[in-house]
Amino acid sequence: MPIIVNLDVMMAKRKMSLNELSEKVDLTLSNLSILKTGKAKAIRFSTLAAICRVLHCQPGDILEYQHGPEEPEDE
Repeated sequence: MPIIVNLDVMMAKRKMSLNELSEKVDLTLSNLSILKTGKAKAIRFSTLAAICRVLHCQPGDILEYQHGPEEPEDE
């Protein structure tokens, strides 16, 4: 998938555990873990906003687009 989730990087920069982030954004550990490992297929804007609020960051700090070989380039 060409979307890379850098949640673990931002959590490390803020020295925040998964448990602490889970409590602060009111999201279950399992759902947050799925997002952190990049296995999530979608994220609600309200969840992304809550994570950004708690981690004091921007959505682009957490989500990154990486062009993959399976995707055709625009001409």
